[in-house]
Amino acid sequence: MSAHNLYAPGHPSRDRAIDAAHQALGGLTEIDRDATFSFLDGEVVFGPRVLRELKGWEWATRLISIGMERVEFTAPVGREALAEFIDTVHSRLARIHEDGPATSRRDSQSGAVADRSIRWGSVSLGGESAGAGGYQAPPTIAPVEYSLADELEGVAWLQEQVRDQGNLPVAEATAVVRSLAVAMRQGGKLVLPLLDMAQFSQHMVTHACNVAVLSMGMAEYLGFAPREVSGLGVAALLHDIGNLSLPSELVNKATPYTDADRLAMQAHTVEGAKLLLTRHRHMDLAAVVAYEHHLKLDGTGYPKLRYPREPHFASRVVAVAEVYDAFCTSWPAVPALSPEEALQRVEAQSGRAFDADVVTAFGRLMREATSQRLSASHPIVMVDGELPSS
Repeated sequence: MSAHNLYAPGHPSRDRAIDAAHQALGGLTEIDRDATFSFLDGEVVFGPRVLRELKGWEWATRLISIGMERVEFTAPVGREALAEFIDTVHSRLARIHEDGPATSRRDSQSGAVADRSIRWGSVSLGGESAGAGGYQAPPTIAPVEYSLADELEGVAWLQEQVRDQGNLPVAEATAVVRSLAVAMRQGGKLVLPLLDMAQFSQHMVTHACNVAVLSMGMAEYLGFAPREVSGLGVAALLHDIGNLSLPSELVNKATPYTDADRLAMQAHTVEGAKLLLTRHRHMDLAAVVAYEHHLKLDGTGYPKLRYPREPHFASRVVAVAEVYDAFCTSWPAVPALSPEEALQRVEAQSGRAFDADVVTAFGRLMREATSQRLSASHPIVMVDGELPSS
């Protein structure tokens, strides 16, 4: 881009710069055939991973200004395709000086080079822009393949960091939530990609992803603002984080829990809230949800409160999503229910264990939205918002 700014079209310095960029991009796509970058809230995100060394990168701000909050490179990317992309970026940045940022951004929400090996678009959830969450693929973009394998890997890595290092990577958790929001918003419609674990050892990872997807779907259905949807998604993803402080043989026990086991497991709500409050600032909502997601509407449940009260509304949303996913999961000696049976079980507790308004909204969401449970034993791919058949 510097060469384009300094030299006229046809100048050999431009050609040399494109050659060098093409070689670097070729090396990247040899490692990751589908290289995806998102530029959000001052962060540069590669797949589900935050590139901390690029925080505040000036070119991220420039790309956002022309509607390129997300850029996807799919191998093989030819030199001419890259040159076309660079020309597009250069011309759109030039327009900012002529027409102003608002016009440039409105006219540049999505696009692709001729062979579709490079695509770009804005990031939005619920119709609003950057910082909120999901990627809305407009009708002009060719079908986008989107795999949930990176999100599963990201959540597994995050949980390992908490369990083994005592470190909670909040930026990575936020990046995973944004990536899940992308999967929920392919093709301009809401879809709910839900995962079935391939083996019981995966249950904490798949459960975290599912509860985040269900909670964000419900929040959007209820009309939450985009930033609130994102915040609830992070809280939902981390709602069971306290389990990682418990003995793994207890959490992953393959036989039914005894009464003593259940009592020990209940400590995860307190441990999760402690971890979130002591390790990170500005995680109040996630801490509240971690603490309250097993409280019932009348204040009973656990942890036992000295003065019973109603849980926070976010906790009520996550509680419904959490129990629904638990009903749909095969546990030791407890087979999974069908989605219809699980929904009926949740609705049967409306107004008692669960907030009646939340349950009503959840029932409508599950009956109206596109959803399907898929095995986590292989990469899960959505094409233009369509999930493959089981």
